[in-house]
Amino acid sequence: MALQWMILTYVVAAEAALALLLTFPSPKLLKNRLVSLISLILQPALFIVPFAGFQLLDIYWKNEHRLSCNSEICTATERDRYEKSVFKAQRNVILCTTACLLYWCIHRICKYHKEIESLEEVEKRYKNE
Repeated sequence: MALQWMILTYVVAAEAALALLLTFPSPKLLKNRLVSLISLILQPALFIVPFAGFQLLDIYWKNEHRLSCNSEICTATERDRYEKSVFKAQRNVILCTTACLLYWCIHRICKYHKEIESLEEVEKRYKNE
């Protein structure tokens, strides 16, 4: 069960590193090559959105069908186990949301960079004319 969360954690870490690489200042040639490489990686990496969505649905289903420990009959260990599972679910929701948000940010950064590049080419053509 923990394998999918480990995979999602590594994907979020990789997305964060890519977002940092894209936002750091760098020479124009290096930035253009980096953006084109990351743009090629983005399309196959789209799997993360439905994967995270499925994980969110799984968390929701487990939350709806979780045995609650609200009464005085529960022992301290049962109450601790219940609270721990709630905290883990909250952490995993944040992880899934972060994965989708970082993917969207990287996609928009690459798109904006390509638009700026095309506008610079148009400006260069107008200056040459």
